Amino acid sequence: MYQRILVPTDGSAGAERATEYALELAERYDSAVHALFVVDTAVYDEPALSSTELVIDDLEDWGAELLNEMASRAHEAGLDFECKLCHGRPHEEILSYADVVDADLVVMGYQGQSHRKRIGSVADRVVTEADRPVLTV
Repeated sequence: MYQRILVPTDGSAGAERATEYALELAERYDSAVHALFVVDTAVYDEPALSSTELVIDDLEDWGAELLNEMASRAHEAGLDFECKLCHGRPHEEILSYADVVDADLVVMGYQGQSHRKRIGSVADRVVTEADRPVLTV
């Protein structure tokens, strides 16, 4: 049913639940899993030798750690796994990467790190703008 599942992460509890569900679906349907971590340049603009550069470096390290953990779990389950860490506006990067990998499904947390709304702004934009199924967990 699903050949390629995209699961973006921001390290939130919702993203963790989405990862678990995406891995379960991938096992059930023998799907490849694609994971994405986006350093949000709307919040942290691209650095130019400032203290922002240290924050960006920390976020990149954290994102890489999250993706490595996901890779380990996917490989333990015998799943094909690819990941990407990038900079940009999260909803735009998620939609773009979904196109690049031709994802059949995007599985994401309904609420990320900000916890300001019932459904997070990134999830809301992805659901609204996606041309493929999006499952919020």
